[in-house]
Amino acid sequence: MNESIKRLQTNARMSQVVIANGVVYLSGQVPDTAGAPIDVQTKEILTRIDTLLASAGVDRTRLLTANVWLSDPKHFDAFNTVWDAWVANGHAPTRACVTALLMKPGLDVEVAVTALA
Repeated sequence: MNESIKRLQTNARMSQVVIANGVVYLSGQVPDTAGAPIDVQTKEILTRIDTLLASAGVDRTRLLTANVWLSDPKHFDAFNTVWDAWVANGHAPTRACVTALLMKPGLDVEVAVTALA
């Protein structure tokens, strides 16, 4: 049990990426543009996820799981339209999607993923 843990983009509160035991964990990602339409917010998040996965040496074909939080069920279909176009064909992760009150006004979606290193 002497496996190393690698942390990327770390501050006092959290790391954006943690790599341990062959798994890449990303923190929950939120959009930059609060109040933007859900498709814009989703695209911002998925672009950031691609960048963070690349920093860990993997890509979206290595996804294992995804957790999605939406501020309102009305966003579900629009979110899925962007998500479905982004997920690599044949590499869909397991996924949970729930409604939740997000921590800043105008944020309508948050996504956290894990991937195999």
